[in-house]
Amino acid sequence: MKNLAISILGGALRNGWRNPTGTITRSNSTIFGLSSGFGKCGVSVIRVSGDVAQEILTRKTRLKCLPAPRKALLTKIYHGRTNEMIDRGLLLWFPGPNSFTGEDTIEFHVHGGTAILSAMYDSLAAFGDTRIAEPGEFTKRAFHAGKMDLTEVEGLADLIHAETEAQRRQALRQANGQLATFYNGLRSRLVKVIAGVEAYIDFAEDQDVDDGVLDGSVVDVQSIIGVLEMHLNDNRRGERLRHGVRMVIVGAPNVGKSSLINLLSQRNVSIVTNIAGTTRDIVESHYDIGGYPVILADTAGLRTNPQDVVESEGIARAKAYCEGADFIVLVLDASCVRNPDQLDSHAREYVESIGLNDELLTNALFVFNKCDLVSDGMLEALKRHGKFTLLSCENQFGLPELLTGMKTHLERLCGAPSVESPTITQERHRFHLRKCQVCLERYRDYFSETPEAVRDLAIATHHLRNAVRCIGKITGSVETEEILDVIFSTFCIGK
Repeated sequence: MKNLAISILGGALRNGWRNPTGTITRSNSTIFGLSSGFGKCGVSVIRVSGDVAQEILTRKTRLKCLPAPRKALLTKIYHGRTNEMIDRGLLLWFPGPNSFTGEDTIEFHVHGGTAILSAMYDSLAAFGDTRIAEPGEFTKRAFHAGKMDLTEVEGLADLIHAETEAQRRQALRQANGQLATFYNGLRSRLVKVIAGVEAYIDFAEDQDVDDGVLDGSVVDVQSIIGVLEMHLNDNRRGERLRHGVRMVIVGAPNVGKSSLINLLSQRNVSIVTNIAGTTRDIVESHYDIGGYPVILADTAGLRTNPQDVVESEGIARAKAYCEGADFIVLVLDASCVRNPDQLDSHAREYVESIGLNDELLTNALFVFNKCDLVSDGMLEALKRHGKFTLLSCENQFGLPELLTGMKTHLERLCGAPSVESPTITQERHRFHLRKCQVCLERYRDYFSETPEAVRDLAIATHHLRNAVRCIGKITGSVETEEILDVIFSTFCIGK
């Protein structure tokens, strides 16, 4: 796959293409790129966007007139320079501004062979003022054309990289503009406040402007601060869902932690033996549990009397991992239970015996493993308790209930993307929202801390303007090249 990409790019270079970091980097150049993945496949999609797109379409297809917009046309596709036929495939024509990028755009759907793609690239590079697109450049042009804002761009990137159903739902809502609508609503409210204050400054002495404008602006700002506080106080649900929930399995040696992670993955992720302390380091694996992304970690067995320095280090790492984990699965040995009526005290003594902090287990999932080793009467007694999850990694008893319990905890940690209001998905958003909140608090406090006789409303309004700029940096209405470069670099070349 990598060699194919190098081969195609090399062919384009030999035929006059300039590196995107070289001399031909004008934003109005016509760009082209493979929008489907590299590698042999049934169909590959090559996208072209820019002023030369119409000429490319005419010369490469020899059509007498432009095809109907947004309708697939089966046609012969020629080289353009050698006039040799390359392939027979589908053509889609999107005249600007009604296209993804806002420019004239073509999509060639050709067979996905290496030689065909190389010939297509070679022929496209032969046209004047054309070049291979930089990563994310198609989407970047759509952004500059006003087709989407930065939050929608980020949502589109997340949608492409989504691996679970919950991630897809969250990314889709953001890509469809729901987060942008929320931020633009806040921005519009602030602009109205600024307009009212500036009207008071300009016309209060000469015209009938209500003296309550300033008091009203403080009330409005306090209301917006409240909205921001609620939005920021989300327990990082959106970011956690985007990156994956860090779930850790902990417990004493030989209670079945490694067996559990192997059961969930349906493969041998961790070594399982009857020797206590087999697992010494952190073993991570990625899962989709109930549609939520999970980074599940197996850890060294916890005990207060480690046998050697290696086990001691493994226990220290396990406890440190627990400190940063989002969710803990505490595994206990059901065969060690003597009195099912005292499960709560048994669990407390168990936690104390492994030296784990009680505060970490406030919302942990307690799993009694090895239920295949207890009598039927004991099993029924354990079931009646109802507070703990019962499991046997040996015969998979209780596995559906365990997965249901995990999904319930994951919903609490990540929320329900298809139901709840849009959440913060990027640390970049959180940073600018906090700065916005600080600016608004300064405006509010200015009126309570500064005597009316010495107030400078220009200073107060400056705080409001800074708050609007902070929101603008999230949506992209206030552009900085550094932010744009970071965001669009995460895209592939054909997007």
